[in-house]
Amino acid sequence: MFNQDQEIFNILLEAVSEGVIIVDNHQKIMEVNSFAETIFGYAKNEILDKELNLLIPSHFHSSHSVYFEKFIKRGKRRKMGEAVDIFGLKKDGTVFPVEVELNPFTIYNKTYVMAMVRDISEKQKIEKQLMLKSRALESVNNGIIITDALKKDNPVIYFNSASQKLTGYSSSEILNHNCRCLQGEDRDQEPLKKLRKAIKKGESCQVTLRNYKKDGTPFWNDLYIMPIINNEGIVTNFIGIQNDVTKRKKTEDERQHLATIFDESLNEIYVFDVDSLKFINANYGAQKNIGYSLDELCNMTPLNIKPYDNEADFRKTISVLLEKKEEKLKFETVHQRKDGTYYPVEVHLQLSRLGEKDVFVAIILDITERKNYTTKLENKVEERTQQLKIALSKEKELNELKTKFLSLVSHEFKTPLSGILTSSQLLSKYTLTEHQEKRDKHIKTITDKVHYLNNILNDFLSFEKLESGKVNYRFAYFKLSKVINEVVYNANMLLKEGQQINYPKNIDDFSMFQDEKITELILSNLLYNAINYSSEHTTIDIAVKQNSETTTFKIKDQGIGIPEKDQKHIFERYFRAENVLNTQGTGIGLNIVKNHLENVGGTISFTSKENKGSTFILTFPNTAKP
Repeated sequence: MFNQDQEIFNILLEAVSEGVIIVDNHQKIMEVNSFAETIFGYAKNEILDKELNLLIPSHFHSSHSVYFEKFIKRGKRRKMGEAVDIFGLKKDGTVFPVEVELNPFTIYNKTYVMAMVRDISEKQKIEKQLMLKSRALESVNNGIIITDALKKDNPVIYFNSASQKLTGYSSSEILNHNCRCLQGEDRDQEPLKKLRKAIKKGESCQVTLRNYKKDGTPFWNDLYIMPIINNEGIVTNFIGIQNDVTKRKKTEDERQHLATIFDESLNEIYVFDVDSLKFINANYGAQKNIGYSLDELCNMTPLNIKPYDNEADFRKTISVLLEKKEEKLKFETVHQRKDGTYYPVEVHLQLSRLGEKDVFVAIILDITERKNYTTKLENKVEERTQQLKIALSKEKELNELKTKFLSLVSHEFKTPLSGILTSSQLLSKYTLTEHQEKRDKHIKTITDKVHYLNNILNDFLSFEKLESGKVNYRFAYFKLSKVINEVVYNANMLLKEGQQINYPKNIDDFSMFQDEKITELILSNLLYNAINYSSEHTTIDIAVKQNSETTTFKIKDQGIGIPEKDQKHIFERYFRAENVLNTQGTGIGLNIVKNHLENVGGTISFTSKENKGSTFILTFPNTAKP
């Protein structure tokens, strides 16, 4: 059969890139191609008409015969070597792993099997190496991350168990994602900029990052990344090696903190050698107070700054520390600065270790102030005496204010309350319809008195808040017309017969950034004064001007005015001009206005002539600065 069309058959066999062995149903080798000769090391004439067992290790012969018979009966194509290890035998006796694909076919009523043989020695060697490398990566304590630089956003394609333990994330939660999730929202760290720059350039980089575990716990991660570059010079992957350095970072921070305390301490701290007594280190406080630089001090000993000591006496003093008889020495002495001045000090000296050597650490307290305690005490006594005098003076003033306040409250509350009581009693007598005019008159009296009392209470509350510092200004933008409308509307209820308020013009576009309620309180207070101290049938003018920085209000009345001699006291607490002593009032309204204005950055001034009227001028900054 194989002699027929032999040339075509041989061409087909040689075209196959794997070893081909054809056997009959008795496992006799009928044909092989050159790849099979190379794989097994035989020449074709050495194996033709030989038993197939020639190419199979002897300990597989019996089992192979059984499998072969079953395969012939089934007559179906089969691939061997994926689930079970299959081995071949070379001419030189070498046993090697193979993958075999069996293909039965029948020609001229005879059954043959074509075996496609592939030597997988190199493949298994590579797989073994990969397995060993994978196990090595899994067994290391460092976290290992590998990313795919050819894919968008550089996703993670490998995440070893140490990384999982370090971060708390499972592989499924990290794989195919960018590892920026480890920084959470903390992505403005300076080292991240360096890392991103290195990745963009395809370079190696080492940084220490503040990362976060899955549960939010922060940890410091020492990360080293390196690019993997293919034969074409393209970066295909990045390998990241992680190391938890939280303890090291904490130790470094603590060491740095202690170093900062050492250097920034206002006390003098010196470190000097046990044997030579030369200074090794001195903090900033020591250098500043003694006047020597560290370089200068390193060529000096404590004896250079203790002019009254000699070396023998000093060594005798510190010997108790070297002999472990004392843990610490404390004594007073005098130090000399570089400029020649002296100052008393208290020395705290103890033995310590610096690396492998013994050193002394001296903490020096400048006790100049303590030594001058007598002078300071006398000055303090004098200061306290003056403070007591001032306190007594203030207490006396406060008592006078309290007396004046009680008298004021008694008078200001008694009069309107009497008016309210009288009017309410008279109201009960006017029950007929024709008495409506009289009822209205008494109702207006009650309303006016209640408004008056309410204003007094508001003044007292405002005064108390100012005195206690409890005023919380709430600054916001508001339309000026809104405040003016509210103030004028409330004032209209208090107008006397024939009185009139001239509303300001062209203020619809005016706005301010101020405390709206305080602005309303200030304007209301001045407008109520204008009404109160003006007679019937008079006019009160309100004018408003605004520029880019300030808003100015003018409230002008035709009232009784302020006597010239009283004008300098008009903003003092409880002060009332002599021409209003018989008019209801508390004397604290203008004091409250002035305090509030100053608190929001404004000013108040006035002009006044007795029996001609007054003009109060208020200036607010358009934009408050809380």
